[in-house]
Amino acid sequence: MCVKVDDLGACRRFFQSPTVRGIQEQILYVDGRLQDAFGTQWTFGLSPFSRPSCSVLPWSAGEEKSKEEDRSIIHLFLGGWGKRHVDSLCRSVFAGDCRKLSVRSCFPVLYNAEQRRGSLTLGMLLGSGPTPVAPPGPLAQRSIKESWAQWSLSRGVESLPESITDYLQQSRRVQLHREAAVKHISPSSSGWTIRLEDGVISADHIISALPAKALSSALPPACQSLIQELQDISTVTVAVVNLEYDGSILPVTGFGHLVPSSEDQGLLGVVYDSVPFPQHNRPNGQTTRLTVMMGGAWFQEEFGAPEAVTEERLLARATEAVQRHLGVTAAPSWSRVALQRDCIPQYYQGHFRRVESMRSFIKENNLPLSLIGSSYDGVSVNDVIFSGRTAVEELLGTGV
Repeated sequence: MCVKVDDLGACRRFFQSPTVRGIQEQILYVDGRLQDAFGTQWTFGLSPFSRPSCSVLPWSAGEEKSKEEDRSIIHLFLGGWGKRHVDSLCRSVFAGDCRKLSVRSCFPVLYNAEQRRGSLTLGMLLGSGPTPVAPPGPLAQRSIKESWAQWSLSRGVESLPESITDYLQQSRRVQLHREAAVKHISPSSSGWTIRLEDGVISADHIISALPAKALSSALPPACQSLIQELQDISTVTVAVVNLEYDGSILPVTGFGHLVPSSEDQGLLGVVYDSVPFPQHNRPNGQTTRLTVMMGGAWFQEEFGAPEAVTEERLLARATEAVQRHLGVTAAPSWSRVALQRDCIPQYYQGHFRRVESMRSFIKENNLPLSLIGSSYDGVSVNDVIFSGRTAVEELLGTGV
């Protein structure tokens, strides 16, 4: 489909929406070559492709408004172009299968756009209506003004929880129990009794960021219907291989490239860490850092049981992919293999109903419990920070 657009403002909103930008800026490895979202092949050594003209919008989307309350992401897109790129986008964000993931829960902006305007394209062009937005702080305002595509911290993202921990310890207003698994949660006259590996604490309200299955194993039998809903949220395992090479070895520039499931089910993509964040390189001597992501919804099929796969096998698969995709013949000077088990929740069709049911149970039974974290309302760092903020505002009032 092609839509002629005369309103440049609408055109700009279309291309600058996060989901459309995510598809448009994709570099894919297809048929043994790197190519951009519009099928332009990359030759090693060339600069990044230029953005397409704003006058005509190529978009493979269904034009009839769906009467279904939810459907899989792949059903929003028709034709090979749309399927291939949305498949890759879902693999990069959720490490998941776009044939099973829910468009309503994974990409609510797309769902709302289609429902409000009758088609996805018109909804993205004309807007999907008002959405609740927290007042942005100075840093968020700067990110909007500068159109940030990614963000990190000078000492890495891990420094965020480390800094929060230091602040809370210095405040002397909280008790911190680090590396202490929650064994059991039981109701008490004042709220809850929480049994940890290192002791027992009491709480009048719990804000749980535990993974859904971990929380389900700790709740009391009286919460059986909630327990079952929590256990029904699936997760996938991802192998993350970090590689460092001496010198500048990338034949192309960009954030990285993705691999459609039709090309290689086991390999999700390669991130060129040194390109967006060169400040994280070693201070002495030029290096190139890459991250290879593997498995996800295809982990068992490609690698077998997570507890049986070896680091050597995962490292070999990652380095072979870098050599084949990017033409890198040198061996990495440093590497690290991390197997992240059950790390990304999968929002399958009907996920929104499950979350609604869980929160209704909590409300109807007057349970002093809030559900936050990646199992419910979004899997990104931004999503889980926002869900925590929202839970606190609902508990204590806005403006906290």
